Amino acid sequence: MYSQFQTPLFTALLEHANKNPIQFHIPGHKKGNGMDPEFKEFIGENALSIDLINIAPLDDLHQPRGIIKQAQDLAAEAFGADHTFFSIQGTSGVIMAMIMSVCGPGDKIIVPRNVHKSIMSGIVLSGATPIFIYPQVDSDLGISHGVPPESIEKALKRHPDAKAVLVINSTYFGIAGDLRKIVEITHSYNIPVLVDEAHGVHIHFHNELPLSAMQAGADMAATSVHKLGGSMAQSSILNIQGTLVSTKRIQAILSMLTTTSTSYILLASLDTARKSLATEGQALLEDTIRMAEKTRNQINRIEHLYCAGSEILGTSATFAIDPTKLVISVKELGVTGYAVEKWLREKFNIEVELSDLYNILCIITPGDKEEDVLRLVHALKELSREFKHQSDTDINTDVLLPEIPLLALTPRDAFYAETEVVPFEESIGRIIAEFVMVYPPGIPIFIPGEIITEENVLYTKKNIEAGLPVQGAEDLNLKFIHVLKEHRALK
Repeated sequence: MYSQFQTPLFTALLEHANKNPIQFHIPGHKKGNGMDPEFKEFIGENALSIDLINIAPLDDLHQPRGIIKQAQDLAAEAFGADHTFFSIQGTSGVIMAMIMSVCGPGDKIIVPRNVHKSIMSGIVLSGATPIFIYPQVDSDLGISHGVPPESIEKALKRHPDAKAVLVINSTYFGIAGDLRKIVEITHSYNIPVLVDEAHGVHIHFHNELPLSAMQAGADMAATSVHKLGGSMAQSSILNIQGTLVSTKRIQAILSMLTTTSTSYILLASLDTARKSLATEGQALLEDTIRMAEKTRNQINRIEHLYCAGSEILGTSATFAIDPTKLVISVKELGVTGYAVEKWLREKFNIEVELSDLYNILCIITPGDKEEDVLRLVHALKELSREFKHQSDTDINTDVLLPEIPLLALTPRDAFYAETEVVPFEESIGRIIAEFVMVYPPGIPIFIPGEIITEENVLYTKKNIEAGLPVQGAEDLNLKFIHVLKEHRALK
């Protein structure tokens, strides 16, 4: 038996590389010898020596029986799951697999509107019909939180034939709803709970953080290890427990969506990140939480800035908070979050996680140093001094979230339908065939199959005017939009 202090996958890769085998297989760079010398020197021989493929000694992610299976089993033990699958397609890949493993064409899935674009992609690929529920909206910060369990129960009473309920734990901004209650309600209908846990890999390993999906009894959780758990970008896991979902079907779907040329560097980083979280997570996160709370207190002493904390909790949709997320409201300075993001980049060489019309989001992890957060606080003090003369500007926060338009047909049918291109401003009342979203965080304004509303067009234009990254449509400038083609009546 392996212990959490061991890394069976990474260790086996090192042993294989140390043998220095002659490689007549891909990748063709052959330990870096066949690539650009400047890139090779920068990346380093160690990394290139384990940039390998699924030859027999190294197991196969598509049918793991050896070192990958051992590493996945250790991860399942660490996260309290029955089964864990590694992903080198990011959390987006496992979210799509999660949805496709339980939903087929025409099946209903209950989801909050503030979902990531990968969830909508999974719904398009599966052919499912989304049943949207409203998350709780914070009228002060202008962001959405979790979903009240009562809303889940109401949706299930109306749609008891739904194949799954999907929720977020926690949101991009660090707020979690009462997930345990949601699981209890959903399981009473014998329906599985799927969890987008992209921003919650660490919460399982410290008791001051929100409950993890596995702790709350959820059936599946797409968990992004690279975001906050110390693995490399694009590496994630899918945790599974219970009997409401089929692990064999999930493996089959994952194989459909996963490259056969799997990256062993990414897989090894998952193995080592799991070791760190399982053996040192409590201590690492203790220091991280204290650093984040100290930084939050310092920011809240800066005039015209507000960094949200536990005071915003108190409902079933704001049940717990991840204090490592610093949501900093800048609206009192009379500037947008996007303007602040650019200002911090240009003046202090500081990059934030995201910005929106009213806030910036900074994430504190075990990788941060004391001097880093001190520089952030100093920069924010300078920000307040430079823009305080605008603090009397009336910033309108009435338009907080786009409304949920009427879904005229399934996203899949609309996505593949015959379309025509019309000016965006003249598209009101038409059925959209594209996605429109602000990314990050990637929450849809429109999804294929919805009827375009004037309110959402205005909301989209407001984000574009603020300089925010509105994405999804083929026309990058969003002057035109694809809508379903309308056939005129014959005379």
